[in-house]
Amino acid sequence: METENFTCVSKFILLGLSDDPGLQPPLFAIFLFMYVVSVLGNLFIILAVNFNNRLHSPMYFFLANLSLADIGFTSTTVPKILHDIHTHLKFISYVGCLIQVSFFYLFGCMDSLLLSAMAYDRFVAICHPLHYSVIMNPRLCRLLLLAAVLSSLLLCLLHLLVVSLLSFCTEVEIPSFFCDPAQLINIACSDTHTTIISMYFIGAVFGGVPVSWILWSYTQIIASILRVPSAGGKYKAFSTCSSHLSVVCLFYAAGIGVYISSVVSPSHKSGAVGSVFYTIVTPMLNPFIYSLRNRDIKTAVLGLLSKSSYFK
Repeated sequence: METENFTCVSKFILLGLSDDPGLQPPLFAIFLFMYVVSVLGNLFIILAVNFNNRLHSPMYFFLANLSLADIGFTSTTVPKILHDIHTHLKFISYVGCLIQVSFFYLFGCMDSLLLSAMAYDRFVAICHPLHYSVIMNPRLCRLLLLAAVLSSLLLCLLHLLVVSLLSFCTEVEIPSFFCDPAQLINIACSDTHTTIISMYFIGAVFGGVPVSWILWSYTQIIASILRVPSAGGKYKAFSTCSSHLSVVCLFYAAGIGVYISSVVSPSHKSGAVGSVFYTIVTPMLNPFIYSLRNRDIKTAVLGLLSKSSYFK
């Protein structure tokens, strides 16, 4: 087995969520519904930000790009899931698997970095309101977006390099509905100690920095809010970042939940279900969180919907 390498593998078998033929139609309907809702919800956010002058601010600039990243993140896995359920062929080529892993990390990292940029925006807005327009100028916003894209591309290339060095045996089964990088390491035939250390190091840098920045930003925000004398002022200040804080908690709680479930439970089904929540449900809920908890977004989306119905 040790003499075999990845050149022997032309495709992987994706075990998916269930092999029960009776569950395939409802699974297809559920995934299709969540995908359509996710894409349309995030698309409405993007259109609302672009066509409403009131939303031409740094916070909504990052929100529109976060929605774009969420569409890409969901589209990395769901179309393949729908194809596999529809055709009953749960295969993915080796090259296709590497491409899926690359886009998974690309859009996942972009989500994390954009959330950290939005945390900085809220920090400046609450802690330095008089200098907000000077600090959060269009040039800085574009630089933060460019840094997020370039960092995500770097992470994508590093993980692609690490995964491409793994050796696999023939007829490899992946206990998931997509090429989950963690599962690829578990099923590799070669020694994975160096790979695991490398991925933990890369994750600590590209994941730890955004999380640390978000925690620092909200530490400063909470300290600033507590110094506000009136209860009404505290509520108003906190309400400006409640939507972002909800999305941050949902994003990282889902990721941590997937990791804990994979460690605690040996069943691949529980890990696959957790991955569904992380890769599909979270991007689907983000537009609803911002629409329900943010009056400006809600007004812009409703206005966009009314205009579209008017033209019909």
